[in-house]
Amino acid sequence: MPGLRVAIVGAGPAGAALATLLAEDGHDVVLFDDERRPELVVGESLIPAGIPPLRRLGIETAVAAIGMRKPGATLTWSAQNRFSFRFARYSSWMVPYAYNVPRREFDALLLARAEAVGARRSTMHVGFARRSAAATPGSNGTAGDGAELALAPDAVAATGWPAPDLVVDASGRARAAARLLGIPASTGPRNDVAHFAHFTGYQWSDEPGQVLIDRLDGGWSWRIPLNERLSLGVVLNRAAAASLGATPAERLTAAIATSDALTATIAGAQRRTDVVTYSNYQLISSRGVGPGWVAIGDAFGFVDPMLSPGVTVAMRSAEMLAACLAPWRRSRAGATPAALATALQPYARELTGLLSAWMEVVGYLYDGRMLALIRAGSDMMAERSGRFARALQDHIEANIAGLASGTSITSRYSLGLLRFLGRHGLRGVSPATLAIQ
Repeated sequence: MPGLRVAIVGAGPAGAALATLLAEDGHDVVLFDDERRPELVVGESLIPAGIPPLRRLGIETAVAAIGMRKPGATLTWSAQNRFSFRFARYSSWMVPYAYNVPRREFDALLLARAEAVGARRSTMHVGFARRSAAATPGSNGTAGDGAELALAPDAVAATGWPAPDLVVDASGRARAAARLLGIPASTGPRNDVAHFAHFTGYQWSDEPGQVLIDRLDGGWSWRIPLNERLSLGVVLNRAAAASLGATPAERLTAAIATSDALTATIAGAQRRTDVVTYSNYQLISSRGVGPGWVAIGDAFGFVDPMLSPGVTVAMRSAEMLAACLAPWRRSRAGATPAALATALQPYARELTGLLSAWMEVVGYLYDGRMLALIRAGSDMMAERSGRFARALQDHIEANIAGLASGTSITSRYSLGLLRFLGRHGLRGVSPATLAIQ
């Protein structure tokens, strides 16, 4: 008897990665892809923690061919508060690089890999239906009594099965299952809006591939160099955004004009895309698993793009979910909706923990404590020299780098150290002066 029959609704990084892992494990997978592709998508800069999933998926070489190698990131909060790090400095315990990628091409690689290992793709547009009563197996697109969600009969017919054993919501920020079931979510403290576009003919004086993050009045900006293009975006609180203009293009142009660094970067450049808008960056569903269904990637939760965790979290969620489904890789025996819901509780707890850790770390950047801590360390080194002071500073920076790169984002020690230093290690440096408004 083969593995599970899994219907995945949504073919972004989470859905495509899961399809690959499950198909390789012997499950029968249908990936529903409505082929709707926006011109631009956030998540163009990967982090070192995302490289192991790429290797496991077997696509790192292909990603390297379409992407630009990313050596690190530079955070500039003011002329006196600038922190630049290279992943290679910590190469003894983290992947010493990442990639900046054009998302259309990157997502296409993930999708092609899923099909190459045996996942079947359907271009049918699929929604969910909430079950109002128990059904006999196969009667309305469920694997038996007790499932909360159903696929439409024509979608079930497209799979070739009597019914799926598990339906996966990989619908991204649409959160189709959660919305249908009325599942609440916890949200972060911010209410920001982002506007970004791609430019050609830009000026670049930093190391190729280095991602630049700058604090602005009312928010921050990113500059992500891609092959032949630059992704430039601003993330602003609502009041700041409204003060800059009525349209996304007006706001992006006005925000760039407030920064000498951004203005210099695009001097003589041409904008090659529309200005795209994103909002609501911090959300974690209170429940992402139920009888017969599970959410993955952004459909489960998403965090602010400050440190670019989104695509990595999506791929990691696929790995977590695939691991929980491994007991059924050779047989569907016992895979009732209730049994699957119970088996997937560890996945839900692990992913919630990962998302919560990212939200906490990003919060240290927004409220100024991360940069205040870095500044306090620099001040300490200026006041004191010696082996102990240097070792202490290196230890602190290594743990911050591990968190920011995603390598140790769920490390209890690293998070505990950040919390302790955020309370007791600022040495008189005021976080308020380094906060993002």
